[in-house]
Amino acid sequence: MKTETVKIETEYIKLQDLLKFSGLASTGGMAKIIIQNGEVSVNGEVCTMRGKKMRGGDFAEYDGTKVIVAV
Repeated sequence: MKTETVKIETEYIKLQDLLKFSGLASTGGMAKIIIQNGEVSVNGEVCTMRGKKMRGGDFAEYDGTKVIVAV
């Protein structure tokens, strides 16, 4: 599994924005679809909320890639 770290300057980043920012989704529409289809897990559990607030230490997994949020 590939692992990436995304550093944020704010309190949180929304899940769909994290997927776009990390390059796992090329558009917001693509991020919306893969999240709603249950293809993304957050902290080890499937998450279908595209507005899920991701804070430092949280991680999302999609398509063999793990993205960790760092502050």
